[in-house]
Amino acid sequence: MGFDLESISEATSGAVGALVSTTILYPLDTCKTKYQAENRAHHQQKYRNISDVLWEAISTRQVLSLYQGLGTKNLQSFISQFVYFYGYSFFKKLYLEKSGKKSIGTRANLLVAAAAGACTVIVTQPLDTASSKMQTSEFGKSKGLLKTLSEGTWKEAFDGLGISLLLTSNPSIQYTVFDQLKQRQLTKQLIRETGSESSQQALSAFSAFMLGAVSKCVATVLTYPAIRTKVMIQAAESDEEEKDESDPKNQKTVSGAVYAIWKKEGLLGFFKGLQAQILKTVLSSALHLMIKEKITKTTWIILLALKRFVFVNRGRLKSA
Repeated sequence: MGFDLESISEATSGAVGALVSTTILYPLDTCKTKYQAENRAHHQQKYRNISDVLWEAISTRQVLSLYQGLGTKNLQSFISQFVYFYGYSFFKKLYLEKSGKKSIGTRANLLVAAAAGACTVIVTQPLDTASSKMQTSEFGKSKGLLKTLSEGTWKEAFDGLGISLLLTSNPSIQYTVFDQLKQRQLTKQLIRETGSESSQQALSAFSAFMLGAVSKCVATVLTYPAIRTKVMIQAAESDEEEKDESDPKNQKTVSGAVYAIWKKEGLLGFFKGLQAQILKTVLSSALHLMIKEKITKTTWIILLALKRFVFVNRGRLKSA
């Protein structure tokens, strides 16, 4: 298939968009993650809500610690978006070439997206684990990337990989919900306007935006217990947890995290921090796509210029 300039352009603009949106929303992400990582009985909780995390940083004069792990998170975000957008473009082009079709269907598109997402998760999981540990460390006590990774084994660097792969189903859930809501909305409009269901009609821009937001929220709610469990597995150990190493249920495993949440917080504990997660997800998606669209054309022009420069110099070297 050769050097795919279009895939490189999509990957680069997507990665830059992710980097900018991650930096802007990072303090919110840190507060959300620390709040999610706390696992105590209700009467012993340090954080009653996400604002308590922010107030702790302010009262202890550790506001800059809200950015602890930002470099690692940006590196993970840049690499993951680059791998995802390049992988998606690559798998999509491969599918079209092998199938002989001119366009990709809905099911095939979801499979391509899932394949790209799985590749991305496997490549960036150590960075994801490290950034979670750095974010959930005590304010002012976060360690660097290399030290964080070197303290554990390679197996520990891939903590939560299974759940991360499971969470690649989020877009599929979102699209399924969106499609069902869209069909219901269009059917109601058609019956109201024409009295039948046979005519073709499209959603308005506002309706599409609202249904997209609702479907994303539904997908987040359905997968949130897995998100909370993943944070618990990857979180840095508190002083209390380090003292309680003899407890077999206090291990960094899926079953151990699920048991801990159920024992100390009950069923609602699996949805702790859900509002902050939805807020962060919606804002991040909106910022990311907006920035990506703005810089895609510029990225394409730069890559074309670089390609022309490389070929011109190669021609000169051959002639010399």
